[in-house]
Amino acid sequence: MTDHSPIRVLIVDDQSLVRLGFRMVLDAEADLTVVGEAFDGVEAVRLAVDARPDVILMDVRMPNLDGIAATQRIVAANPDARIIILTTFDLDEYAFGGLRAGASGFLLKDARPAELTSAIRAVAAGDAAVSGRITRSMLEMFAGRLPAAESVGTAAADPTAALTPREREMLLAIAAGLSNGEIGEKFYLTESTVKTHVGRVLAKLHLRDRVHAVIFAYDNGLVDR
Repeated sequence: MTDHSPIRVLIVDDQSLVRLGFRMVLDAEADLTVVGEAFDGVEAVRLAVDARPDVILMDVRMPNLDGIAATQRIVAANPDARIIILTTFDLDEYAFGGLRAGASGFLLKDARPAELTSAIRAVAAGDAAVSGRITRSMLEMFAGRLPAAESVGTAAADPTAALTPREREMLLAIAAGLSNGEIGEKFYLTESTVKTHVGRVLAKLHLRDRVHAVIFAYDNGLVDR
């Protein structure tokens, strides 16, 4: 995707009316284009390769292969894949499982058109499509009952050793659910400076986005559950 080309979106949902509704919203936006529709996870995995979408809208409950398993397969094949989990409930264990699998956020199926398009643009730009506050609430509800991410080691070494003291403060602030603006106010920094620090944190810890920074912090005991 270039700065001037539309964001390519793949819609995955087993309900044709839901897919139609999303397509109608996206077709009305000049910078968004639907490159395919899938009715289950198997088709989603195939189209993720064939249609080359920038962002995938992924339902979690589907026949044959659910959205979590499909997300795992797509991210395993393409670590740069950007996926937004579609869910019916605000705090849904399946949606959290999607984040664990590598999704960059989740969105309610009844989200307003502006929320949908903003989430797609955010994920396409490398940001997360869910606030830190909601992510933390999901972690508090489900982290104790779900297995830790496989990528997290069990060694006693400090998992944040690569970070500077300031970057570690940034990580803890992200895990606390603070936005860039709130972090800037807390540490008397401009938002652009905060964004730079956050980018370095994600790069050094090999994290996809802010959502996975929160998961990393909880998995490594940096934040009380």
